[in-house]
Amino acid sequence: MKAIGIICEYNPFHRGHARHIELTRRAAGPERAIVCVMSGNFTQRGDYAIFNKHARAEAAIHGGADLVIELPVARSLSSSEGFATAGVYLLDMLGACDCLSFGSESGDVSKLAAVAEALSTPESDELIRGGLAGGAPYAAAVQKAADALAGEVSVVLKSPNNLLGIEYIKAISALGARLTPMTIKRAGGEHDGSEGLSASAVRKALLSGEAVKHSGWSDAYTREVSAGRGPVSMKAGEQAIMSRLRALRELSQTPGAAEGLDSRLLRCAGTEPTVEGILAKAKTRRYAMSRLRRMLLCACIGITKADAGALPQYIRVLAANGRGLQLLREARGKAGLPVITKPASALKLPESARAMFMLESAATDFYSLAYPAEAMRMGGLEWRTGPVIVRHDRAW
Repeated sequence: MKAIGIICEYNPFHRGHARHIELTRRAAGPERAIVCVMSGNFTQRGDYAIFNKHARAEAAIHGGADLVIELPVARSLSSSEGFATAGVYLLDMLGACDCLSFGSESGDVSKLAAVAEALSTPESDELIRGGLAGGAPYAAAVQKAADALAGEVSVVLKSPNNLLGIEYIKAISALGARLTPMTIKRAGGEHDGSEGLSASAVRKALLSGEAVKHSGWSDAYTREVSAGRGPVSMKAGEQAIMSRLRALRELSQTPGAAEGLDSRLLRCAGTEPTVEGILAKAKTRRYAMSRLRRMLLCACIGITKADAGALPQYIRVLAANGRGLQLLREARGKAGLPVITKPASALKLPESARAMFMLESAATDFYSLAYPAEAMRMGGLEWRTGPVIVRHDRAW
């Protein structure tokens, strides 16, 4: 069985995501399975996922996906390049996917590929280094390099999903992955009649206690709220974050630490009373807020530069339906990495892979401290939670 891959966060899964899956399947053929590589309990913008990874993966299955596997936390809390590279690598190692579908504002994969090619050259690296040396933020340095090397088409870099799509295409080329990129043009903004509320609007509504009637949640989200396991936010985890940061003595091995940024964050953590205050005081023109947020969470979880630089060493299944289970059975003989369905099987992994799983367990333990209900904040959840199997798929 052939499959199409999607790299995602689904924070939370909503009707716009279901639309992307539907249009992908329509373009590639209904017989294709949909495999999603999804961020776990923390997201690339440097935040807590609003619901835990198994609940979001279950919602994705109800919304049209067939199999959801996990993007490890060290790559979820990474730059767009690190995030994209790990996602592409996992899809390629599964051995079942021959296509990667992603949403973009452009909707034109050839334009994105042209910019990706321009940014994969030694000339681009030199221009970006020059921009950074001149004090430009990283994004501005990249844009300037693309303008010089790709011409007018470089305007696509100004849109966030285009940018991520370019990173996917670069990763496919760099890894030699057996994936053909395809893109679906995104529709709507904060609210669009065809898609309902955006993910950010849904999060905002959930955190303010509003009932979201048109967001496309599954019963999984309703269950999480009722059980006291959501919604989750950085504010809810603030005391745990502050405690961890004030106990640390140095952050030099934390991803993102450079040019004194690690010392700056520690100084701010020692004086500021809130996470928001730490981030505001540490922020400079040079560094994006998302980088600071990722760095802060990596420090709390214990993610090092070595962790962030390592490619995934196993394929962790979060959720599947019948077609996804069939795909897994077929993939087991040809997957390039161990496939984990039962958490206990992680104990049989090679030492470096087992250490990666232990880091994931630490991240889940830290995440659970932000659950609304005290009784839900137990440790060891990573070792007791298996994949969600959806036996009867439902339409959204």
